Amino acid sequence: MKLTDQIYATSLTLLTDLYQLTMAYGYWKQGMAEQEAVFHLYFRKNPFGGGYTVAAGLEYAVEYLQALQFSEDDLQYLASLKGSKDQPLFEQGFLDYLRDMRFTCDVEAIPEGTVVFPNEPLVRVRGPLLQAQLIETPLLTIINFQTLVATKAARIVDAAKGDPVIEFGMRRAQGIDGSLSATRAAYIGGVGATSNMLAGKLFDIPVKGTHAHSWVQAFDSEQAAFDAYGDAFPHDSVFLVDTYNTIEGVKKAIETARNLQHTGFKLNGIRLDSGDLTYLSIEARKILDEAGFTDTSIVASNDLDEHLITSLKQEGSKVNVWGIGTKMVTAYDQPALGGVYKLAALNKDGNDWEYKIKLSEQLAKTSNPGMQQVRRFFDQNGYIADMIYNELEPLPSQLLIVDPLDITRRKTIAPETDFKDLLVPIFEKGKLKYKLPTLKSIQAKTRHELQQLHESIRRYMNPHSYPAGLEESLHHFKTELILKLREKGDEVSTL
Repeated sequence: MKLTDQIYATSLTLLTDLYQLTMAYGYWKQGMAEQEAVFHLYFRKNPFGGGYTVAAGLEYAVEYLQALQFSEDDLQYLASLKGSKDQPLFEQGFLDYLRDMRFTCDVEAIPEGTVVFPNEPLVRVRGPLLQAQLIETPLLTIINFQTLVATKAARIVDAAKGDPVIEFGMRRAQGIDGSLSATRAAYIGGVGATSNMLAGKLFDIPVKGTHAHSWVQAFDSEQAAFDAYGDAFPHDSVFLVDTYNTIEGVKKAIETARNLQHTGFKLNGIRLDSGDLTYLSIEARKILDEAGFTDTSIVASNDLDEHLITSLKQEGSKVNVWGIGTKMVTAYDQPALGGVYKLAALNKDGNDWEYKIKLSEQLAKTSNPGMQQVRRFFDQNGYIADMIYNELEPLPSQLLIVDPLDITRRKTIAPETDFKDLLVPIFEKGKLKYKLPTLKSIQAKTRHELQQLHESIRRYMNPHSYPAGLEESLHHFKTELILKLREKGDEVSTL
């Protein structure tokens, strides 16, 4: 049984916005439903002020598209919708069309765990206009959020510098699906375990946890609480020591460990959830080491993120396990990736493609035309640059990459440079052609990908900009198209 089938029993086909259905109806009415179209899903700016983004969410998207079919319940609901004149919003003929519709698009996508950059298509959809339009919202809601959280997690794991990172954020996540998607994405980003039991079951992610303050409060004394927990979990105890007095809590944890030593008890760790984490971890480490508990871990939680972890390490903190909750699963402090889904080409007659572009007063919001692919260049030291090019046009012998937001920033690529194209086939005429990788292999891919980036691109403050942009001839064509449309005062393009 598929993961999404386990989570939701209902059809997800209506997981979309009303305007997707109204546009689909309009296409059908105008006889445009079967015209071949090309759409791209991309984002405009790296999140968190960072230098990279980690692609995630593709498996969910694949399973959504595999199940794309209007149920009778869906159609009955659509038939019940009324317009402003209290007339049916959709004709019965359109509903009959939807009943018979099956997903037949080609889909290419960048695999999960790949580092990506602004304006690069994470997903490319080619197929009947109505179908390609209909899936805009679900693709965005799936890929936007998981990509955002995977990126945040990668930054946090990078800041931990090899220390274990555990995701503790379920209680602060945005609902059931938010918590499950966030845990999955955080694992892709590099966390080693989660406290989310359902995510552990569904995704085979290791589960870890300690106890809450309420456990300590439920007993007559902190010592009694630790003794009882240690008795229940002689080999898996991590004590939360800050319910009353952190330093005294550490001493009581040691006392419990000594009292239960004859049973084979091991004090795996203590957890700090408040206060000055640098000071308290240093003092706790001294107390633990002097008592002979040199291998007992010090776990920290309390609204941590990559910036605070970095600061704590610079201050000499002795924390060596990091429990991250709110700021990872909510992607603090950027609540949305801002991904978009834009039409880039349309074939009305089955012969020539018409390139499409969305103009804007803001250059960053002007879309790119064509059947886009991303070519990544690399050498023995890692990734060099990314080039967005149009597969419908031949490439020149000399490759030049132009930054779409600053045309003075350019990079020439030597002809012998190694490369790979990032978009890979997922669906062909609606049939799945891609073997979904395991979540563990996606996490390993993320780790490898990040190692291919220069350290300056991975830093949190003022990162170096990775060279990524348009192939020169595509840049020139886009510029010409913009000028023509400006002259026309129109956003409808032709060759």
